[in-house]
Amino acid sequence: PRQPAKTLWYDRPRYVFLEFCVEDSTDVKVVIEDHRLVFSCKNADGVEFYNEINLYARVNSKDSQEKRSDRSITCFMRKWKEKVAWPRITKENIKPAWLSMDFDNWRDWEGDDEVERAMVEEYAEV
Repeated sequence: PRQPAKTLWYDRPRYVFLEFCVEDSTDVKVVIEDHRLVFSCKNADGVEFYNEINLYARVNSKDSQEKRSDRSITCFMRKWKEKVAWPRITKENIKPAWLSMDFDNWRDWEGDDEVERAMVEEYAEV
């Protein structure tokens, strides 16, 4: 039986970040398209996770990446229109039960370019 992974998201001037909270993931597949993201994996117990998100706005799928850790899989997607805030991650104005805003990483954008650039560079080095 497939189930959606608990997902956190937050918005930055150039990127939108999504974190799929699955520990010890295997068979991770992330497909980032201009208007859609599809995520799937299994955990150590063999449970299958699957999330499909129709994105609020267009992203540059060629300049988007994901990074896997023991605790989660983080995707960062380059916005097509930079410095335009996304009020939500989904195209539809509904909030699935598995989706939450990541308040730990959410903050005002002023002076945030440097922080964001450092984060993206840090991910890219992995």
